[in-house]
Amino acid sequence: MTHLQAGLSPETLEKAKVELKENPDTLHQDIQEVRDMIITRPDIGFLRTDDAFILRFLRARKFNHFEAFRLLAQYFEYRQQNLDMFKNLKPTDPGIKQALKDGFPGVLSNLDKYGRKILVLFAANWDQSRYTFVDILRAILLSLESMIEDPELQVNGFILIIDWSNFTFKQASRLTPSMLRLAIEGLQDSFPARFGGIHFVNQPWYIHALYTVIRPFLKDKTRKRIFMHGNNLNSLHLLIHPEILPSELGGMMPPYDMGTWARTLLDHAYDEEADYCPESYTLSVQDLEKDLEKDLSPKTMKRSQSVVEAGVLTRPDKVSSHEDNMKPLLSLD
Repeated sequence: MTHLQAGLSPETLEKAKVELKENPDTLHQDIQEVRDMIITRPDIGFLRTDDAFILRFLRARKFNHFEAFRLLAQYFEYRQQNLDMFKNLKPTDPGIKQALKDGFPGVLSNLDKYGRKILVLFAANWDQSRYTFVDILRAILLSLESMIEDPELQVNGFILIIDWSNFTFKQASRLTPSMLRLAIEGLQDSFPARFGGIHFVNQPWYIHALYTVIRPFLKDKTRKRIFMHGNNLNSLHLLIHPEILPSELGGMMPPYDMGTWARTLLDHAYDEEADYCPESYTLSVQDLEKDLEKDLSPKTMKRSQSVVEAGVLTRPDKVSSHEDNMKPLLSLD
């Protein structure tokens, strides 16, 4: 074991060896091979190239050198292309702070049986008068940057649960395809995290409609890890034990305190107030919200609703007329 593996438990070391093909004898060579590829992309500013940093990209791509470098390049390219998004990327930024305090994201204290960190989003908490969707995305990316420092999570990864209860059509209308694509590019294509599952619960028909719009931007591997549970929490509990879930998700834990993770990041700054107006947030990507907005117009959404009611959109990859009887799309073993 090298010093780069010092933060791993014996169980996780074995998992890294078996699942990720991590070999302590060749670890420094693997890292150097990725670093040597940087010269092939002079158009990108690689602002960090130390061993520990490159290692997380190798783990995210199971030590495939080329794929790890591509992810590393996309990580910095995404930040170059969206410079305003990453200005003042810290918990005390007013928009990020308000999103964090509303539970974007929520982070459960217990890991699942595979050692994965569970993130929860209660979508209805989004107060659109106080912060933007981009603020939520920035808060999530900032949180992941903090958590991915843990080598255990680099190996074991994350689970995401999104509860759509009471999420209104008006709120959904602000989730334009361009904004969702920005999130997909930031999380799926440009961040060194392993997501073992993305679970939707209590999703209304218009969330199914949104899924059909963004589906072409999802990799096949990502699509296979999306689970549409509807109001059938039993299917969620088959994959994530209710002992570690909050009561809102049918679990045995107390209701989730939305400020838990925010307090971790903000510490003493949690109770400090700051004026913030979402409309004043001059982010170049906000102009993208106008693109493809017709895809979520009431007329288009009504057509999508009729398809859902006919049983076409109750499952992302299969036709099903009974959402409650839906089986998970993929075993997470």
